[in-house]
Amino acid sequence: MGQRPRVIVVMPAYNAARTLERTYRDLPKDVVDEVILVDDVSQDETVEIARRLGLTVVVHLQNRGYGGNQKTCYLEALKAGADIVVMLHPDYQYDSRLVPQLLQPILEGRADMVLGSRFLGGSPRAGGMPLYKYLANRCLTFIENLAFGLRLSECHTGFRAYSRRLLTTVPFLLNSDKFVFDTEMIAQAVAFGFRIAEIGVPTRYFKEASSVGWRAGIVYGLGTLWVVVKFLLDRLGLRPCPQFRRRLPEVMSRYHVAQILHRPGDLDPAPDPAR
Repeated sequence: MGQRPRVIVVMPAYNAARTLERTYRDLPKDVVDEVILVDDVSQDETVEIARRLGLTVVVHLQNRGYGGNQKTCYLEALKAGADIVVMLHPDYQYDSRLVPQLLQPILEGRADMVLGSRFLGGSPRAGGMPLYKYLANRCLTFIENLAFGLRLSECHTGFRAYSRRLLTTVPFLLNSDKFVFDTEMIAQAVAFGFRIAEIGVPTRYFKEASSVGWRAGIVYGLGTLWVVVKFLLDRLGLRPCPQFRRRLPEVMSRYHVAQILHRPGDLDPAPDPAR
């Protein structure tokens, strides 16, 4: 990458006014070049606080959901010239002081995706994770590891880092606008031959932190299982899926390619998918 890589933190935000400033204040500014907050039609003062803090703010015209928010996050970060993009929930559940550790595997060339795992950072239950979330996380991660050929301790974290090469390759625009977007990103990373690493992060659950209810959790769990099924059908050649075969430039309007994929190497071939 030549000189120090340009690191951009993206925050997909919805009603994060009570926790945004604490999350931002803990960021190590010496390694972060820009923070982009994408607001998904919050009903509180999230946007006003973000602007006061000096963040780059993008406000959706209408609510697009968690996955739809991340799509905007990554497109904006790529346009801004990011070499590495850190996705951080602004709800203070994850310790943003650990960004340097999250970046390290990418900087050392050992990975293109790094996950902040609550199961490597101590006991999630001791940190306040509800029992039903703990059990669901364990079960889904076990299934995903089997399907994707991985050995991750957690697949369901809101603290992640991606290399530019990964984000300019995987067709994340084809992913869901809902919470299962995160699972699809892992499946796509595997499909295109990218390496995934983990670091441990502590677990924080408290009143102001965002949380998915049990009903939404059931929908998310079923969505995760459907991603696994689609991945396996594609891998076996029984039902080819564009999510795991087409590259990002192939699913974008040609009028936007030059604006978003403007860095040297953005259109280079990706790693050969492990088929």
